[in-house]
Amino acid sequence: MATLIADTACIDPRAEIDEDVEIGPYCVVGPEVIIGRGTRLIAHVCVLGRTVLGRDNIVHPYAAIGGEPQDLSYKGTPTRVEIGDRNVFREGVTIHRGSEKDEGVTRVGSDNLLMVHVHVAHDCILEDRVIIANNTILAGHTHVESFVTISGGVGVHPFVTFGEYSYVGGLSRIYHDVPRFMIVDGNPSKVRCVNVVGLRRHGISAESIAGLHEAHRLIYRAKMSASQAAKILESHGHLCAEVRSLLDFIEAQHQGRQGRARERLRKASA
Repeated sequence: MATLIADTACIDPRAEIDEDVEIGPYCVVGPEVIIGRGTRLIAHVCVLGRTVLGRDNIVHPYAAIGGEPQDLSYKGTPTRVEIGDRNVFREGVTIHRGSEKDEGVTRVGSDNLLMVHVHVAHDCILEDRVIIANNTILAGHTHVESFVTISGGVGVHPFVTFGEYSYVGGLSRIYHDVPRFMIVDGNPSKVRCVNVVGLRRHGISAESIAGLHEAHRLIYRAKMSASQAAKILESHGHLCAEVRSLLDFIEAQHQGRQGRARERLRKASA
């Protein structure tokens, strides 16, 4: 199919636009942008900088992708945004390109849904099948693993990691890493319980969920360390792959600054 570009759209001739792309009224596309096959910019969308949009993405009105990072130390380095396939970005979503302080790239994987007015700051990494609800703000250097759901109005501290299959309640303040497979909620936020509904929806076995329940009880109620809990879990036959993944995540988190594993990694690499 042919690419459809509205008469009022402003497309730099140096931009690379694949076949079957739809660019609606009053969109702006910069000179270093690459847009993959089947992607739709519905109207009033702004895509700037060194930004790659993969295939079959849908970008709703007033979204802005590839803008400069909101960081006073940024000096115009040609950092970038890389976006995969089949994502949906609803009205007013903002995604800023990377900074010199990290790898210089903001990445969004595939099959994600970012709802109205979600902000993804510089150097964030979102993996696949992530859902983020309205008005949630991801600060710089946030990492979100696959199959995470973040409710609306959540504020996130820089360098936080959201572990896979976790769920965050609405209006929470996320200051520490969010452990894999858990539900976190509140201000200050706390680990509440295992994300049973989400795990069942994604086919995690009953045996693994039982092991995660036991791990949650030992670590967050009995206040054991991950290594102490691991010995008991192994003796009870609960040390499955998901439980090992949780324990590894918690070990890394506790080695980080203020419960954020990536703060340790950043300091070590500085």
